[in-house]
Amino acid sequence: MTKLSNVIGAVCRLATALAVSISFVCNARAEDYPTRPITIVVPFAAGGPTDILSRIVAQAIGPTLGQQVVVEDVTGAGGTIGATKVARAAPDGYTMVMGNLGTHAASVGIYSNLAYDPRKDFEPVILVASTPMVLVATKTLPVKTLNDVVAWAKANKGKATMGSAGVGSISHLTLLLFNHLTGAGVTHVPYRGLSEASNDLLGGQIDLLFDQVVTATPHVLNGSENAIVVTIPERSPSIPNVPSAIEAGLPQLQTVAWTALFMPKGTPAAIVNRTNAAVQKAMQDPDVAKRLAQIGADIPPPEQRTPRALGQLVSAEIDKWVPLIKAAGVTAQ
Repeated sequence: MTKLSNVIGAVCRLATALAVSISFVCNARAEDYPTRPITIVVPFAAGGPTDILSRIVAQAIGPTLGQQVVVEDVTGAGGTIGATKVARAAPDGYTMVMGNLGTHAASVGIYSNLAYDPRKDFEPVILVASTPMVLVATKTLPVKTLNDVVAWAKANKGKATMGSAGVGSISHLTLLLFNHLTGAGVTHVPYRGLSEASNDLLGGQIDLLFDQVVTATPHVLNGSENAIVVTIPERSPSIPNVPSAIEAGLPQLQTVAWTALFMPKGTPAAIVNRTNAAVQKAMQDPDVAKRLAQIGADIPPPEQRTPRALGQLVSAEIDKWVPLIKAAGVTAQ
């Protein structure tokens, strides 16, 4: 028994020593972080709202972190391919994803074999921005108001088309809400990102699109597409001539796209907190705040910009949207 006790004791001491060593190494790495370029994975097409926001953030936090922050667009499956890549990446702080309502909430209800759990496979870092959606129509469509759109869509059931950034994206969810509230029955045309959908709207290949104000604003201001309504109670400062959902007579048409940074599960808290602090600092920069305001992106209040608050947002959004998605029978094709 004595020999056995000695062996067990030695094993326990070795395990303790290894745990201490691993903890020391992780802490040392966290303190040294970063020592090489960092990648922000954008799970949607280049030129879309998530891509635009990511590039603003990357440019702003690079000097604070002392390393280049690179944006990599990884598209497909409503953003879940890019999110999966980050969920499976090393938890060392060098790979993160700019996720949103689609990748980190709606995906749970749409993909039966989703390769990750937004609540368990990521470390929430920070809520970066929120932006309303705006219903835009191709210039050739004979509509000016929301009532016009609904009447035209009903008169052209089976023919009226509306694009989205993909199944489960915020633009798709807003389309589902729109059809549910109005009975318009527009046909869904999914793309690999809002930029692709927007290009086809401009080219007349689709009739309508719930775009994010971030990407729609330039087209609305230069008159290349018609803006019908924004999906918030009040008008958006970047496109003040476009009525709100309440003004347009459909107050239930309320959706807000949020965008946030996530790291792989197990990333040291020190790295998460340092990245959070770098983004917080960027948000306090007047130039960054101005750039975000110009594209219609709202900076969240401080209490919503903690890792804990973001984790709570993800859980709340899953609880809100997944039952609605399942009730609508929406699944990934």
